[in-house]
Amino acid sequence: MTNSERAAYIRGLMEGLELDPKAKETKLFNAIIDLLDDLCLSMEEMEDAYDELSGQVDEIDEDLGELEEEFYEFDDDDCDCDCDCDCGCGCDCDCDDDDNEWEEDEDDCYFEVTCPTCGDTIELNGAMLDEGWIDCPNCNEKLEFDFDDIDEEE
Repeated sequence: MTNSERAAYIRGLMEGLELDPKAKETKLFNAIIDLLDDLCLSMEEMEDAYDELSGQVDEIDEDLGELEEEFYEFDDDDCDCDCDCDCGCGCDCDCDDDDNEWEEDEDDCYFEVTCPTCGDTIELNGAMLDEGWIDCPNCNEKLEFDFDDIDEEE
């Protein structure tokens, strides 16, 4: 049973009591029932607006995914060093080495840091953390890392 149906049921119960329409209690009950009807109507309108907004957000998310694929040219053959090459471009990333040193080593620790200025998420390895700071690749904000308060066993 929906909220509107429940409010109508309560109104029917009250009308079935055949209360004196001039009594103060009857006026109070009528005001409460009117409030319930208004609240149910508002709730239904908000649910409809939420459903519409949710659909629009889903469409925006899909469109954004398509734009990201086009803009960043996601391709499984692309190099992981962010040089936009197809492994063999001659860049300094060593992505064409047989050793694949650029690939994730199980012994390396990788961390994610969110820039407080632009909100960009940056992946860091142990060597980058040893530097003590990096410049955010998105907004060039200097991000410093202080590990003095961290226990070594963690």
